[in-house]
Amino acid sequence: MSSLEEQIKELEDELVKTPYNKATSKHIGRIKAKIARLRDEAVNRAMKAGGGGEGYQVKKSGDATAVLVGFPSTGKSTLLNKLTGTASAVAAYAFTTLTVVPGALEHKGARIQILDIPGLIAGAAMGKGRGKEVIAVVRGADIIIILVDVFNERHFDVLLKELHDAGIRINVPKPDITIKKSSVGGIRLNAVGTLDLDIEEVRSILAESKMMNAEILIRGNATQDDLIDAVQGNRVYIPAFIAVNKVDLVDKEQYLEIEHDIADRFGSQPLMISAAAGYHTEELKDAIYDSLGFMRVYLKPVGEEADLEEPLIVRRKSTVEDVCNKLHREFVQKFRYARIWGKSVKHPGQRVGLTHKLIDGDLLTIIVEH
Repeated sequence: MSSLEEQIKELEDELVKTPYNKATSKHIGRIKAKIARLRDEAVNRAMKAGGGGEGYQVKKSGDATAVLVGFPSTGKSTLLNKLTGTASAVAAYAFTTLTVVPGALEHKGARIQILDIPGLIAGAAMGKGRGKEVIAVVRGADIIIILVDVFNERHFDVLLKELHDAGIRINVPKPDITIKKSSVGGIRLNAVGTLDLDIEEVRSILAESKMMNAEILIRGNATQDDLIDAVQGNRVYIPAFIAVNKVDLVDKEQYLEIEHDIADRFGSQPLMISAAAGYHTEELKDAIYDSLGFMRVYLKPVGEEADLEEPLIVRRKSTVEDVCNKLHREFVQKFRYARIWGKSVKHPGQRVGLTHKLIDGDLLTIIVEH
């Protein structure tokens, strides 16, 4: 074990032994901040050692990118083949996939890139196995599908820890925390809404990063962990769900036991599938689509009928500007105005600007300078 890993282990042990109360909260915040700093240092060191691997530079394509994360031999390649028809090597032994294999899923008008990556193993965030390359691909995804099989469903605890250690936060919104460093004035804390953190906890956490003068603005509540993540500044926030594979190989009692166990610990129902048998693969496609928060916008060229056959797929809360950028980079530069028919406007054909937020099903005409 490296000295960094030993230091992290010692601090984690101390954290477990320290009861949380108002008197210890400042000390606990400092320990957590130190663990986060050391872990980031260890991950960065692992990332730099050896560089990237061949086949790991994947160009993003389609409307969004989903990545299959799991231990070796959980059936990721079989699932990719079932969802996309991509020829990814399939075998009943570990590490069949040695590079990232992309495939394209077309569902409800959306084209979703799905990446089959080498299996994660314990210690991947610290660079073990092909961890450093794999983690880099996962951090760039729009959604994570955590795949475990019925015989190793406890693997998901390890996978969640690896993702967390690598700075990946799943199924949580990014805390609204602004940190502005200054040269004088000490630590100043401003909050909008109720905040459970006090100024001493904040000072303790920031001191670990040698930050003695700064203005902190927190909108909404935040935990010590949220503040530490904001200080580190390299976290990514990605939606995810768990799929349990090979469920056709267990009886109904085991099936229900695994489903309930994961739901209790993860906080939401897993999708029970069999990639080989095609069981619940359509439901999986729906889950991917829904988790990505897609909506459909229909385009109506000037003086022509609207194209109601092939909608443009965009993410929820997209603006007219987002659509312009997706269509052509010059559309924003030459934009004059847009007209919209749909639920986002008060009357049909209403004239709007670039900042107008669209709603699913809107019909849109963009007027540009010629």
